[in-house]
Amino acid sequence: MKARLAASAVLALGLAIGATGCSMVTYQATTEHYDASDGVSVTVGDLDLRNILVVSEDGVDGNLVMTVVNTGDDDQTLKIEAGSATQELEVAANETVVLGGEETEPLLLEGIDAEVGGLTPIFFQYASEEGIEKQIPVLDDRLYPGLAP
Repeated sequence: MKARLAASAVLALGLAIGATGCSMVTYQATTEHYDASDGVSVTVGDLDLRNILVVSEDGVDGNLVMTVVNTGDDDQTLKIEAGSATQELEVAANETVVLGGEETEPLLLEGIDAEVGGLTPIFFQYASEEGIEKQIPVLDDRLYPGLAP
């Protein structure tokens, strides 16, 4: 009787491991970060830049749309270089700044010389942190009415 009980326990354990163990070796897509929107994201030191995109009608001048989150304890000045222009943005410690939306001030990028529907390189940097150049999508205002300059 003891042998039968032990065999049943081993069989039950084997079934439990076999039925649930498949997730141990399977790729888990939910652990990968991705941008589930039109924009792209980048992190520069303590600054998290989220959903970055440019809205433009002609590809020459554009409205930079993004959210900047300062996760640090110090105020920072973010430098943004696009085309022939350099812009600066003050971001207070532990604060979030939303740019380019319907209810916020636009950050105009002039002379970006990008094709609408394509990508344009924009460089982000602050203080002594190493900067990052990212290819940012340039979209027209069909999905973003009223945001083009």
